[in-house]
Amino acid sequence: MERNIYLENTDIEEALGIYLDRLESSMGSVAPEIIKTGDGLGRVLAKPVFARVSAPNYNAAAMDGIMVVAAATYEASETNPVSLLRGRDFEFINTGHPMVEPYDAVIMIEDIVLPEGEGSGTAVIKSAASPWQHVRPVGEDIVAGEMVLPANHRIRPMDIGAVLLAGIGEVEVYERVRIGIMPTGTEITDSYEHLEKGMIFDGNSWTFKAVAEELGCVAERISPVPDEYEALRTALQGLLARNHLVVINGGSSAGSKDYTKTLISDMGELVLHGIAIKPGKPTILGIIGNKPVIGVPGYPGSAFLVFEEIVGAVIRKLQHAREASHRYTQAVLTRRVVSSIKYREYIRVKLGSVDGKLIATPLNRGAGVTMALVEADGLLVIPKNSEGIEAGETAQVELTRDIQDIENTLVSIGSQDMIMDFVANLMEKVPGNVHLSSAHVGSMGGILALKRGEAHMAPIHLLDEETGEYNQSFTDKYLGDDYVLVKGVPREQGLIIPKGNPKGITSFDDIAERGLTFVNRQRGSGTRLLADYLFKKSGADTDRIIGYDREMTTHMAVAAAVEAGTADAGLGAYSAAKVMGLDFIFIANEEYDFAIGRKYLDTPMVKALLKVLESDEFHQILKDLGGYGE
Repeated sequence: MERNIYLENTDIEEALGIYLDRLESSMGSVAPEIIKTGDGLGRVLAKPVFARVSAPNYNAAAMDGIMVVAAATYEASETNPVSLLRGRDFEFINTGHPMVEPYDAVIMIEDIVLPEGEGSGTAVIKSAASPWQHVRPVGEDIVAGEMVLPANHRIRPMDIGAVLLAGIGEVEVYERVRIGIMPTGTEITDSYEHLEKGMIFDGNSWTFKAVAEELGCVAERISPVPDEYEALRTALQGLLARNHLVVINGGSSAGSKDYTKTLISDMGELVLHGIAIKPGKPTILGIIGNKPVIGVPGYPGSAFLVFEEIVGAVIRKLQHAREASHRYTQAVLTRRVVSSIKYREYIRVKLGSVDGKLIATPLNRGAGVTMALVEADGLLVIPKNSEGIEAGETAQVELTRDIQDIENTLVSIGSQDMIMDFVANLMEKVPGNVHLSSAHVGSMGGILALKRGEAHMAPIHLLDEETGEYNQSFTDKYLGDDYVLVKGVPREQGLIIPKGNPKGITSFDDIAERGLTFVNRQRGSGTRLLADYLFKKSGADTDRIIGYDREMTTHMAVAAAVEAGTADAGLGAYSAAKVMGLDFIFIANEEYDFAIGRKYLDTPMVKALLKVLESDEFHQILKDLGGYGE
């Protein structure tokens, strides 16, 4: 046999780009399948997962103590203790147990006096309770209808718990990538008994098998095949018949017994031979029967590097997934984090890169932490004896997501709408490895985050009471010419009410006039500003509206409160009412737009966002959700 010559000396990025593009036709060989959620560790989702039920699915006590009617405790103080009678004014309750009517608050056991001991029929309190204190409301952790995990996500241990908690017993995943590993060389053995002079134990293929299995593959390793063309061809044919991908170790260089190039050329297509990396130059990239076949050099240093950098990339392509790495980095906090000096505290954070600096946004530290585990990009540790970290300070964060993914993430801070989940999912499909990270702090909070350089974009829907128009006056006033307002979607806002409208609500004015219970959004949100405006317009005293100070951070959480019966109505988007199966009374059309820094318009992340917003798939989603205009 004649010696091989290198066909190419291609840069690794270019080589991978050419090869992965050429492999698009092979993607169909990895098919979706339905599995039990509990068996999903390491599997890659073929479809996004949406919650079937809320978690918790009932209003639950967050503390051990007594449940009370908050209004009955308002007179209590240090100087005016109030005695409560069991069965009439209170009942004992343990953490996690359901609240029962008419009680709407929990007082911790530490904050009460029991004159008669544990079996006391009387409890003395010295401070008033506020409605829903120490109560985990329905949907505090997960709200039915919200996206728990996006498509193409590799399932982690905490994801399994979240999905099960959301009422999903089965998930659709891609089948495991099956990889055939073929060590070659007459001098290669897998037996220590035959480790004679001139023989080399086959350590490479076992390493490949372990790495592949760590990546979630089903790996088939065969015994070393001697440097004989027909034997190599027969072994390769067998592996191709059983696997999605085959790796040939050895025989890729320019020796007279290096058959890998010839095998691939004879049986299929030689895409590239020779990559500009050291070690690993003689790597071979080929396709046989629409399946990738990769020739990996025999020297261990070259072999491991090529397997990680080249084979790993192909595996992830076939899996529709990306691999995460873990390391420490420095990030700037977007808001103050307060901690007790008595404990070391672990806080999950969202990360994004804005103007070359990593920005960390702390996630919810409430009783329900499942979604914080799912959404986190990193872990911030506040040591014992520290009271916390101030906004704007730099802190060390342990990464739980690949730094490249973070740097390719569009950081969105502002108003919440469920369409942002769909936008994030669609951006995952856009070439270029770009992502969307959303933090929900309200429209004004988003504008301020933009102004502080903590975000690329802020979704907003702010009504100018003087003009009746949305958003432009606010961006002009607070952001100026350095920012542009990208038109998003018209959206229907209105009252979310129980199915069947049992209270006979006909208008927004009914809330105040009839003394109905309301559930509100957080201060600074566009929906909260709209509610303030509507109540002001009606002449209502918001201090007298039951539940006006009860704040939720999402439309879905408002809908969940109504669905759970803890509120007669709440202001929110039609889509949230529809997803939760609730009725809706239209109030106003508004504009849900995107304020974006002008200097970010040419970034891959913003270009991907604009592509998604213009796509037919996105507009079909809007039609399916309902309540959105074109």
